[in-house]
Amino acid sequence: MTKMTTQTHIIPMNLGGKRLDLALQQMLPEHSRSRLQAWIKDGLVRVNSEAVIAKTKVWGGERVEITPPVNLQENAFNPENIPLDIVYEDDALLVIDKPAGLVVHPAAGNWGGTLLNALLFHFPYLADVPRCGIVHRLDKQTSGLLVIAKTLEAQTSLVRQLQARTVKREYRAVVWGQIWRNGVVEQPIGRHPHARTKMAVVRRGKLAITHYEVLERFGTNTYMRCSLETGRTHQIRVHMQYLKAPMVGDPQYGIGNIIPHKQMSPALKETVLGFKRQALHAIKLGLIHPVTNKFMEWQIDLAEDMKDLLNAMRDEESPAREIGFDLGVDENGLYVGDGDDDWDDEDLDDEDMLDEDDESD
Repeated sequence: MTKMTTQTHIIPMNLGGKRLDLALQQMLPEHSRSRLQAWIKDGLVRVNSEAVIAKTKVWGGERVEITPPVNLQENAFNPENIPLDIVYEDDALLVIDKPAGLVVHPAAGNWGGTLLNALLFHFPYLADVPRCGIVHRLDKQTSGLLVIAKTLEAQTSLVRQLQARTVKREYRAVVWGQIWRNGVVEQPIGRHPHARTKMAVVRRGKLAITHYEVLERFGTNTYMRCSLETGRTHQIRVHMQYLKAPMVGDPQYGIGNIIPHKQMSPALKETVLGFKRQALHAIKLGLIHPVTNKFMEWQIDLAEDMKDLLNAMRDEESPAREIGFDLGVDENGLYVGDGDDDWDDEDLDDEDMLDEDDESD
């Protein structure tokens, strides 16, 4: 870990009478005034061993101690001994089963403890491959299959396959409401106009296509198979919200506080409320091998926490519909609830989005 180091400076006499932030700006031109002010506000600057504020006057000769904050990005590409569940490996490819909670690539708020850090520990030579061979992502709280390229040639092939939409990706999801028909959502996705960390269906977003199939229906939920034809950020989660059938446990696109407590036994309610991630699992992955040119496919078991969630729903004996969760039927034959209506389709603008294969932190 990078250690915080303290720098010591003496205020020159010719800067006497100036504010501390202005004096430091002249003394340390490599740092902006706003950065220096932030350090002062955070208590990282002391004058003669005393706490100060930005407008403190200096007179020359004072001893200034500055402890710059650690640049966490410096640790972004450090190897870390994080275990990997390897499903398949050869000289060109690595297929892993990513657990929920593991971030794929370092970014703001997650500069360490990521899949990339784990890859650098277990496969140091991946440092020579762009993004350590990562060609697509899963959200932090989505579990399941990811493929990693072990060579530049393999990475180029996989990227082209993703762009050509020939990579087969299948997911399992548990959503709120009862969906009665299989179908396809073909709605463009872009940045949410009011919440920058979210995506939404926007008129001029990028093409996004999700196929869905009903596997089981319960009193208040549906277990589904979802297949991606495109790979937009948060695609399945956004499209399920668009259907007003958001995923169980989804913190961003979920149903909020609208939970049908009156229909649920105490055991089911405890299980559902205790499910702290979106109920989404990447269960199957298929692609053309970059070297052999043969189609390969992998399938894994459903994540254990999702198995427990489904078992609790299967054990439930509540009737399908009761007062307390009044589901309406829309033109697609879907029983729908109120959903998470913190945005309105008519209010959406034309924001572009990140073209990452999240689902694709």
